[in-house]
Amino acid sequence: MREIDKKLEDLRRYIASFDGIAVAFSGGVDSTFLLKVCHDVLGDRCIAITAQSESFPAREMEEAIAFCEKENIRQILFRSGETELEQYVSNPKDRCYHCKHLLFSKMKQLAAEQGISVVAEGSNMDDLGDYRPGLRAIEELQVISPLRKAHLYKAEIRTLSKEMGLPTWGKQSFACLASRFVYGERITPEKLRMVGHAEEVLCEMGLAQYRVRIHGNMARIEVLPSDFECILREENREKIIREFRKAGFTYVTMDLMGYRTGSMNEVLPDNVKHA
Repeated sequence: MREIDKKLEDLRRYIASFDGIAVAFSGGVDSTFLLKVCHDVLGDRCIAITAQSESFPAREMEEAIAFCEKENIRQILFRSGETELEQYVSNPKDRCYHCKHLLFSKMKQLAAEQGISVVAEGSNMDDLGDYRPGLRAIEELQVISPLRKAHLYKAEIRTLSKEMGLPTWGKQSFACLASRFVYGERITPEKLRMVGHAEEVLCEMGLAQYRVRIHGNMARIEVLPSDFECILREENREKIIREFRKAGFTYVTMDLMGYRTGSMNEVLPDNVKHA
């Protein structure tokens, strides 16, 4: 038996130890895989809970809803409301902690109303390597992390997802749009829409991985170095400038370092990142 199959077996066994599970479901690679396995093991005793938010693009929401409908999984949608939370809007270094605490508190309440006491989220072993203050909220609220419990890494989740026929196996990694902001820059629904519109333009170009970071009225585009040529192709470059300005940006730039996860955390001192 492959090591990856043993991990999947461990995951199924762990999930089966619960009477019911509500999965925090965003439609991404990890939460889709987790939801599928939970539903396969628990059947109707598994539900999906999805937050509707300005920091969650409409396309992602549509895909999350479509998956639940296709798989016959009961899904609860709720308004997240983080843009009304000052600790989120002011965008401090621990913004993610306050946001996750709010979201998972609401999810636990919604799950309890359905007679389910356990909420699960989809972080994996790779998530332990970056600055993730949201993990503290998960621990405080006793939300379970089955993928980490089974010691599954992102690449393994993609492999298993592909073997299970899940449409998300090759989907690019996604983080909420608030992660595109410089710490300390206030997050508003209008600015979130600016970033969302700009990233949709890049998505339509078929880029493998991308981010639009917002620095005041300047957009900083991150794509893989192999996609630089696509961005700089005259018709694409002109479209990007036109659409980004239409979204509200004054300046449009490209980061020569290319795409990398958590680039906004690069300014943080090591003692904060590893706290």
